[in-house]
Amino acid sequence: MPVSPAMAEDLAAEVRRLYDDAETVLLEKLAAALEADIESPRWAELKLAAVGNLREAVERVADALQQDADGAVRRALIEAYTRGRQAAVAELGAVDIGRSLVARATLPGAPAVDRLAASMAQDSRPLYVRITRAVVDAYRAIVARVSGGVLLGAVTRRQASQRALDAFAHRGITGFVDRAGRRWDMAAYAEMAVRSITARAAVEGHVDALAEVGVGLVVVSAAPLECPLCAPWEGEVLTLSGPSGPQALRVEHAVEDGRTVVVHVAGSLVAARAAGLFHPNCRHALSAFLPGVTRRPQAPPHPHGATYEDTQHQRYLERQVRAWKRRSAAAMNDAARRRANARVRDYQARIRELTDAKGLARKRQREQVGGGS
Repeated sequence: MPVSPAMAEDLAAEVRRLYDDAETVLLEKLAAALEADIESPRWAELKLAAVGNLREAVERVADALQQDADGAVRRALIEAYTRGRQAAVAELGAVDIGRSLVARATLPGAPAVDRLAASMAQDSRPLYVRITRAVVDAYRAIVARVSGGVLLGAVTRRQASQRALDAFAHRGITGFVDRAGRRWDMAAYAEMAVRSITARAAVEGHVDALAEVGVGLVVVSAAPLECPLCAPWEGEVLTLSGPSGPQALRVEHAVEDGRTVVVHVAGSLVAARAAGLFHPNCRHALSAFLPGVTRRPQAPPHPHGATYEDTQHQRYLERQVRAWKRRSAAAMNDAARRRANARVRDYQARIRELTDAKGLARKRQREQVGGGS
């Protein structure tokens, strides 16, 4: 059974829900803090005096989120590693070289799991500091902007507060930058990180199991609507160790003693992953390559002429749905909430049109604030 990032995709959903729920709570607290004493002529003064209360409330949410997320990530890593190993058992269990795997148990405390969990904890620590800073900074900026607008008589305090709060809710709690320099909102960044690390755990569980029985080659699947990062590796054989780069290897036949075959490999798994293979949301899979037995996969047809760009447009529309749902959560009155909900329905209609026209699967969980990205 091949292993792929999709095998662990559902495991990131729990963590995503934690972050999305926390973001919704934070938006509601921010809206409530701005709404309090909105009619008072001393509103700006009262808001600045209450910033400490908001900070404490946000820190409590961030602390609870960190504790819950750390536990959820470790559970996800253990499950992903186990699934990867079980995939190798299913793949090789009927072959002589793989039968010994069937009787071996997976250790939840495997070194790979411990290493990945520690790495995730280290990488995510700045997230929680950023949460408090982002909410408090937004609060102060809104108070300052609204106070100036009201003094000029341009807009009412409530209208100005809602306008600024809408803008903040639409973009989410941002400021998280990945190694490629891309900016993410809090929940999307967290899910991206968890998808990446659980996919890595699944692949490592699979690779560790293969290494135990001396399988040193793997083959990448061919997936429809592949992205430019993965396209060079589709259907290619990769080495689990040794030098990188394309090469022709003469190796022993997997099931016939004394016979050798030539296998052309595209490089190492390490190099392929460094080049982008198995990125978050990657649909490719990895399976054992048994010389003389395994056949290279053929690329499946694209559904209804859909393109990779179509899938990315669908992701954009899903992000818009979630953004307007956040604005609904941050609404200070029913009129603002109705407007936000109307935009949600508009973007959902666009998703239906796209998926129907291109034969793409509609992933409703990605349209939920507590779903996936």
